[in-house]
Amino acid sequence: MTVLVTPPAAMSGPDAELLEKAQELLERVWVDGRHEVATALRVASGEVFTGVHLEGSCRRSSICAEGIALGAARTAGVSLAGVQAVVSVQIKPAGRFRIIAPCGVCRELISDYAPSAVIWLTSPDDDAIVSYRALDLLPSKSRRKW
Repeated sequence: MTVLVTPPAAMSGPDAELLEKAQELLERVWVDGRHEVATALRVASGEVFTGVHLEGSCRRSSICAEGIALGAARTAGVSLAGVQAVVSVQIKPAGRFRIIAPCGVCRELISDYAPSAVIWLTSPDDDAIVSYRALDLLPSKSRRKW
């Protein structure tokens, strides 16, 4: 059995639900080297969308869980400007879940659509679970008019 992440006291109930859903999804579909990250995000309506990482044999063909979750929300007709919070998890060696930060590409993607979304991650300095506003993960980000 995989050891789950316990939500920190600072994590709201709805965000703790995202953590739970991401962990449930990854525990169900995890395949070493293929599906190693799951994401859950919540939109303004309270609806939750999930995604799982798809590793391709050519690294460029891989798709991150965050992008798949965003795509699922948009496919359902949801405005991505309404993304409120994002939690991504990975199973590390030794069978433990870990909340991870979005990669650089996903930071760009999330902040393009939902710059004020709360992103949960594990601090590399002390392993504390902390949150940042999406745009704060990309200082001096180039802004584009859509």
